[in-house]
Amino acid sequence: MESLPLHHCTVQKLSAIINRSHVFLHCMVLIAMIYYRASSFLYPENTQTLPFLPWLLVFSSELILSFIWLLKQGFFWQPVTRTVFPERLPGDEELPAVDVFICTADPKKEPPVGVMNTVLSAMALDYPPDKLSVYLSDDGGASVTLYAMREAWGFARLWLPFCRRYGTKTRCPEAYFSSVLDDDNHGGDTEFTKHRDNIERKYEEFKERVSLAGQNVANNAQSHPPSIEVIGRNNVKAVESDQAEMPLLVYISREKKPSHPHHFKAGALNVLLRVSGIISNAPYILILDCDMYSNDPKSARQAMCFHLDPKLSPSLAFVQFPQKFHNVSQNDIYDGELKSTFMIMWQGTDGLSGPLISGTCFYIKRKALYGSNIHNGVDIPQLRQSLGPSNEFMGTLGKSYKRINIDDEDLSNKLLQHAQFLASCAYEKQTKWGQQIGFLYNSVVEDYFTGFMLHCKGWTSVYCDPSRPAFLGSATTNLNDTLVQGTRWMAGLLEVAFSTFCPLIYGLSRMSILETMCYGYLAFIPLYCIPLWCLATIPQLCLLNGIPVYPEVSSSWFIIFSLIFFSSHLKLFWDFYSIGDGSIQRCLNEWRIWMIKSVTAYLYGSLDAIFELIGMREASFIATNKVTSDEEVKLYQMGIFDFRTSTMFLVPMVSLVILNMVSFTGGIARATFEGGWNQNFAQVFLSLFILIVNYPIIEGMIWRKDKGGIPLSITLLSVTFALIFLFFGTIALMYVR
Repeated sequence: MESLPLHHCTVQKLSAIINRSHVFLHCMVLIAMIYYRASSFLYPENTQTLPFLPWLLVFSSELILSFIWLLKQGFFWQPVTRTVFPERLPGDEELPAVDVFICTADPKKEPPVGVMNTVLSAMALDYPPDKLSVYLSDDGGASVTLYAMREAWGFARLWLPFCRRYGTKTRCPEAYFSSVLDDDNHGGDTEFTKHRDNIERKYEEFKERVSLAGQNVANNAQSHPPSIEVIGRNNVKAVESDQAEMPLLVYISREKKPSHPHHFKAGALNVLLRVSGIISNAPYILILDCDMYSNDPKSARQAMCFHLDPKLSPSLAFVQFPQKFHNVSQNDIYDGELKSTFMIMWQGTDGLSGPLISGTCFYIKRKALYGSNIHNGVDIPQLRQSLGPSNEFMGTLGKSYKRINIDDEDLSNKLLQHAQFLASCAYEKQTKWGQQIGFLYNSVVEDYFTGFMLHCKGWTSVYCDPSRPAFLGSATTNLNDTLVQGTRWMAGLLEVAFSTFCPLIYGLSRMSILETMCYGYLAFIPLYCIPLWCLATIPQLCLLNGIPVYPEVSSSWFIIFSLIFFSSHLKLFWDFYSIGDGSIQRCLNEWRIWMIKSVTAYLYGSLDAIFELIGMREASFIATNKVTSDEEVKLYQMGIFDFRTSTMFLVPMVSLVILNMVSFTGGIARATFEGGWNQNFAQVFLSLFILIVNYPIIEGMIWRKDKGGIPLSITLLSVTFALIFLFFGTIALMYVR
């Protein structure tokens, strides 16, 4: 008798029909728009004499926007949802082992208390503890992080039994003690309350010790030797009764030298991959960011519903869970929640070959990271060329899970010494680590590039979005962190677009056209900066000089441009409405942060990628700051922008808003006194739309006097830039008219 299925997939038929219909209709309108623009160049006698350069720039911008929009439609072709049935899994003795990889880099930006909460939540997963191992990579080599790990292990000996005894769902201590959930209070049971209060007191003591240690942070991020420690190993005899119920906990700080490239997060993950191979060698790995704690202890079992499906498993590389956040406000003015990505786009890719790796919250098959050739009887010399000179590591290939015996001191000492060799700078020299094996190095967005190559090799993935968020993290709650993070992402994506692995070239023959479009869209997202800068300046400059760049209102072609505008906005509204968040405010927030990112983060990310391509700079990685002040959080929760960011971010956005204020005012005056409404309406409306969407910037310039407002010096500098552009732009138009 055939066993019951472990999961079920449902196609969102209504969404698919609406999405495909919109694609068809919008494409027709875009073709009409392109014909109108092209015919103006090919048959100038059919239209009034117009300056060539402004029209060419606007037309080029429209073509780029149309191209990127077309690529994005791959996400909407076949959205699906999945349901899992973890209760149908085999018994614990038949479940495969899981290794958990957690990465941290800077204890100043990533406070150890928060990192340890993630570690504790991972240790408390509802999974057989003898089949669970948790590894923390500390790229900062900070002594406080190692101290915090030892303290966390001690607290875990109390925390884990408590969670198991009472079936606690929220197993991140900070989240659990900050609010008593209805399903965790056990009806006020006296014994439970007493036990809980005792655990909370122990947690506060643990947190205080770690916080005090964190006040004197010694960060050796640039240079430090390898350091590996199995936490609690020296206390095994003292806590022998607890040890059987404790997962393995390992601290790893790889060797770093300024003269050796360390490849950022991808390099850290590859060290974890090698070291864990000789210690636990679990066939499945959970990757977590240091601030992304486990919110549902059953996530491992949910992932196994896919990995243990005999029909799906042979080609399945990873199960991706959405990134969700505990600190987002109702307004989410910085789009830290990334709703359009994780609630709309990723469901669309799940109907194709599967979602992209999203940096965190995914269970990946170890075998998929090693490459297919490693498992096909390759001889020892070839293995050494690929994997490096470690016989111990090569001996783990294809072997079943066997965790290190920490009771055997001689054996564990020998393995840990060899593990330090695996974590050394020199180990990867003349190997294929980061090129064909492990997480790939060609881009600072190692998740995107590694997922792309896995899909190109024929692996698939699935997207699991249960009703209770499996993981919760910290979203960016200020403009500076949002733009710094976005700049890093955009630089990494464009690195791939400009490389020999460009998705639209390399991926086209290796995956479906729709999956290629999805990867291509993300790779070329940074190019949004070109049309956004152009459409925020050229029509406005032309408006002030009486040059129309759009059809007259009385022209039938005006309807085409109107349809494009309303079609895009109505589709955005429908997308958010379909996930229960369809409001005008949500759409305004989405458009605003897209515009701000496009003229700042997308621009600087593109420049970084170009400079790196021509050898003018080296790749860099700035960790996202996880430390926020109460004032920043207060402004964010109130839905008020915090403009305390770099001048390089503020000046472009403020200059463009000022330019559009001048353009709108001048356009209204020109249309009123010279009767040019029919010709200038579209350009006046465009300036008005930009000003409405970006009203918080106007508010920050003019009315706000708090610390989060825009400084007067920035406003004056932006006015200067706007006037310089208008002056030289007007002179240029005099020569091209």
